[in-house]
Amino acid sequence: MKLQFANIFMLAPTQKGGGEMEIRFANGINETKQMDTDQLRSNFLVSDLFVPDQIKLVYSHYDRVIIGGIQPVNKTVELPNHPELRADYFLERRELGVINVGGDGIVMADGKEFVLRKMDCVYLGKGTKSVKFKSKSKKEPALLYMLSAPAHHTYPNKVMVKEKASPVELGSVETANKRTVYKYIHLEGLKSCQLVMGLTMLAPGSVWNSIPPHTHTRRMEVYLYFDLPAEHRIMHFMGEPQQTRHLVMASNEAVISPPWSTHYGCGTFNYGFIWGMAGENLVYTDMDPAPVASLK
Repeated sequence: MKLQFANIFMLAPTQKGGGEMEIRFANGINETKQMDTDQLRSNFLVSDLFVPDQIKLVYSHYDRVIIGGIQPVNKTVELPNHPELRADYFLERRELGVINVGGDGIVMADGKEFVLRKMDCVYLGKGTKSVKFKSKSKKEPALLYMLSAPAHHTYPNKVMVKEKASPVELGSVETANKRTVYKYIHLEGLKSCQLVMGLTMLAPGSVWNSIPPHTHTRRMEVYLYFDLPAEHRIMHFMGEPQQTRHLVMASNEAVISPPWSTHYGCGTFNYGFIWGMAGENLVYTDMDPAPVASLK
């Protein structure tokens, strides 16, 4: 008998704001080992994130992170509240990070506007009651990617532009992983309770990301791949270092990485990816290396 693992259900939309929130429960190491391609994709891949004038939300039970995508084109899109949160509004007990990977966009928080160019980030703290999203141009709409995590303290709402995100050059041409890392929400950047976010851009001719591979059981992670030409794909590797699995991914798709799983990949063209974490601590360098020669 073929085992089925799809710990997923859809939560009905609220009347205000529209949209649905998909709920994904956590999968353990042993059950993940037995999953086929379709089961891996249904549990860990997040596709169709950017739908015109809609918001897509996926609630992951790994550290209760909510993943979202918004593409406002013809109207302003509001962040809805959902029954599953048991809250008066979405950010009553949560914090939120948004990074734009499209045309110029605007995030409105309790009436204040934050302008996001491509690769800019805004942090919205616990207690922000109203959040809305819009694009500056219908012809070049924003693609607003969001992560939300539970919060215990209120930090100020604030924007960080790409140029201020402490860019660091890593890797090399010889190992096909020359890349620039931009850190936005972290200990020395935008303050948060447990959310960490940033992005990495690979140089032309470089295709490998997050090498050397690693795990960090103190926190989960989510990748969003972007700026990959439509005819190309990412080979994203997950699973235990000695029990690796892979997912074939397209641009503007996200992948959920359990705390026990590696998360690295190789593309057929250079690309960018947003990384976001939540869990035990905010230390960007907290990781347990899995040397390439040890992988299976």
